[in-house]
Parts: sequence; C-alpha cells; structure tokens
Amino acid sequence: MSGIKKEKINVSILRQDPSSGSEPEFRDYTVEVNEGARALDVLMAIRDNIDPSLSFRHCCGAGQCGSCAIKINGEPKLACMTAAADKMILEPLDLPVLKDLSVDLVSELSKMPGLVPCECEELPEKDEIDKIKPIRDCIECLCCVSVCPAMKVVDFAGPTRMRQEMRLALDPRDSRNRVPLTVDEGLFTCTTCHACYLSCPKDIEIPGKAIEKLRELANRQGLTLDRHKEVAELVRTTGRSVERSGKTFLEKVPEVIEPYGEVRAEVGFYVGCMYNMRVVQTCLDTIEVLKRNGIRVIVPKEQVCCGSPLIRTGQTQILDHLKKTNIDCFVKRGIDTVLTMCAGCGATLKKDYETPFEVIDINQLLVKYGIEPPEILNVKVTYHDPCHLLRGQGISEEPRELIRMVAKEFVEMPSICCGAGGGVRSGLPDEAKALGKNRGIEIEKTGCDVVVTSCPFCEFHIQESTDRPVKNINSLILEGYRKKDGNC
Repeated sequence: MSGIKKEKINVSILRQDPSSGSEPEFRDYTVEVNEGARALDVLMAIRDNIDPSLSFRHCCGAGQCGSCAIKINGEPKLACMTAAADKMILEPLDLPVLKDLSVDLVSELSKMPGLVPCECEELPEKDEIDKIKPIRDCIECLCCVSVCPAMKVVDFAGPTRMRQEMRLALDPRDSRNRVPLTVDEGLFTCTTCHACYLSCPKDIEIPGKAIEKLRELANRQGLTLDRHKEVAELVRTTGRSVERSGKTFLEKVPEVIEPYGEVRAEVGFYVGCMYNMRVVQTCLDTIEVLKRNGIRVIVPKEQVCCGSPLIRTGQTQILDHLKKTNIDCFVKRGIDTVLTMCAGCGATLKKDYETPFEVIDINQLLVKYGIEPPEILNVKVTYHDPCHLLRGQGISEEPRELIRMVAKEFVEMPSICCGAGGGVRSGLPDEAKALGKNRGIEIEKTGCDVVVTSCPFCEFHIQESTDRPVKNINSLILEGYRKKDGNC
C-alpha cells in the first residue's frame, strides 16, 4: 500500500444546524486523501479524523442510491462520483436543511406516486419498454428538484414526480389516467429550462422525455391551456406564433444580403417569429454586424414558425408540415449552413429536426470566423444565459467572448430561468412575472449598466423586470462599431 500517492485537499463546507438558531457559516478543512479520491472520500476523512459532528448522507458509494447528492462548487453532484479537487466548496442542495449537508428528502419522496395495478395481466410490449427506458433510471437524489425555478415561485409537483407520472402513464399495468393528475400537479408550470436535465446524474431528459410528452397526452384529452390553444391556432392560420406589430423583418430585407467587403462565408438565415415580428431592430442590427464581417446572408421568405411553441405545449399536430416547409426552403437554395439568432429556434432545429444542413447559432458563427474588434464601450455589462442556449445547445463561452470584446467591464450573475419559455409567459403570466422578478433581483445585485442576452423572448421578458436596458449582443457590438466609426 506504500505505493499509493497521497494528496492534500483544502475544502470549504457550509456548516449549519437550523435547530440551534445559529447562522450558517463556511468552515475550512485540510485533509490528506488517496490520489484520485472522490468528494465523498474527503467528507469521510473530515468526519473520521477532524470533526465527527459533520453531517452528510452516503450509502452505496457507486452512484446508485442518490443519497450523497450535494452542491459542489455551486452545482448539484453526487459526492461519490465527483473527483475531489483542491479548494472545493461544498454546500447542501437547495432543499430544507436538516444539518450541514443533510437535507430533507422524505417530504418530497413520500409524495412519489406508485403503480396502481389494473386487473388485467397485460405486460409492457417492447415498444412500450423502449419508451420507458429513458426515464426509468431515476435514483431519487432530488438534484432536479433543488434547481427547478418553477418550484420556487408556484405550487408545482416538480420534475421528479413528473418523470414518475410519465413512467407510470406508459405502463399498461397501471390503472389510473395519469394525465389529469399531472395537470393538477402543475404540468404546465414547467418552463422547460432544462436545469433538471443538466443536474441529473443519470442524464434523464425530463422536459423532453416526460413533461412535453405528458403535455401531448393532455392535448389529446382536451386539457391544453386556452392561451396555448390560441397560439397553436395562430401558427396554423398564419405560420407564426406571434401577431405582427408592424413591418416584419422579412418584409424589410432582400433575400440575398451581401457583405460590405470580401465574402468570408455564406449562411442561410432562419429568423424565427419574435425576431421577424416583434424584435425587428435587433435582427437588423445583427445583419449589419454580419455584413461588416464578410458574411453573405440568404433569407428564404417562405420560412415559417419552427414549431417550438407547439412542441413545448404538446400541440404537435401540424409539426411535420412546419418542419418540411422550413427544411425545404433552405435545401432548394443549396444552403449547407443555417444560422439562428433565437435560442429556442436554434435548439429546436438542432434537436427536434433532422436537417440535411448544419445549424449554427449566431454566437458560434461570429466566434468561429472572428470579428473585426469593435471600440470598447464604457459600460458595465452582465449576461443572461438563455435556457435554450446554455442548457439547450451548450453554448456558454462564445457570447461571453464577444461581450468581453466590446464592454469595459463584465460581471457574471447566476444562470437561472427568466420565466419566458415553455409556454409559461403566454399561459401562466403570473408565474412568468414572478420568475422575471427573481431575475431582476439578480440583475440589481450586479450593479450593471446594461443586461445583454441572446434570445428575443428573454430580451422582451426581462425588460419588464428591470430598469436597466436589455440588449442583444449584436446590438452592443454594433454600438461599438459606430463608436469606432465616430457615429455615436
């Protein structure tokens, strides 16, 4: 055993005992553990050798029981599956704390629905089993519950229970109609922000594999929210999910937009409903940035709604028609790269479509080809991560790289949902407002001059919750160019 290397780990742990009435406080520890140790090994070393009063849960040590879930450097993780690292910060999940890192799991898990057997002796068919498989591996760690923004502002059963309800709805041995139950439990309060998916140690895609599927079943049973039905009818009759407020972007620009100088790349542009109908100036600003940086833009005029508002609310009857229309309009022009600006549209084209072309977000495109440096603006900027960009497409650093090129000061804030997505803004405006208020509080803490984002829904929604101007990244870059040119 003498050949095993040791390493010293410094760790900071949030200690608290609500029953004592004392305030939570971080305490620092240094322990020696085997090289390659996990966070759980560090906790056990502290408890066994330094402080036996430290409270935390653990059982299997193999990522199967979920009991050791804690926050590691701000993110929900299983302590037994996370490599120990120097200067780790360990905190409890954002759930009611019993003591130190131990949280109340029983209150939530005791509400978990179980199978109510029917009298038949029917067993699941293979296709039914295949549908159950992606959502059956839950270890009930409640990481997803701890990060759910909706549960913090409304009465919502939460992602773990929605997953379980869908698992039972797919099982022919269960006798209950699960769909009305889920509607009563807050099915339509989920913003589909995917925070639950990213926090899940078993990679269960609860929004796409459970919640949106339950909403489809709810639609078939006539339980879709009235406002969501109105949006679906608007898409069916106009091809757009929002009503026009003036001349649209597609009406303002030619089909082919040439750059000012040498052509460095050519893209087709999928505009999206909000940028086409409501946030038109932002879209025009982006075109100016693209023209300045040598990007030829082709804008098919027959493109329609991507279908995201219908997918998120379970109304998929005309989805195939929308997909075909959008794919065909780019294919017939021989376009092999399609650019998106809207986070929701980009996530939909990438994940819900099967496209014969590459789909690339505007932030990815500008970083890929590089842009002419703009003049630095004397502003303090914070950035709001759109859920469908950060968690839906995994795009985080590219927008920050662009912001740092143009803003004198950049300050981070927590990446939480603003409440604009998942049909919540249209169907449950009070919830959307409450989530927007939380976003506004975080913005205020930064002391920023400008809030920057990369989604029209977020841009539109957040502006109602803050007195700071909310701008798209490209509008900020264009300001930098105009300052550079002496036009502002």
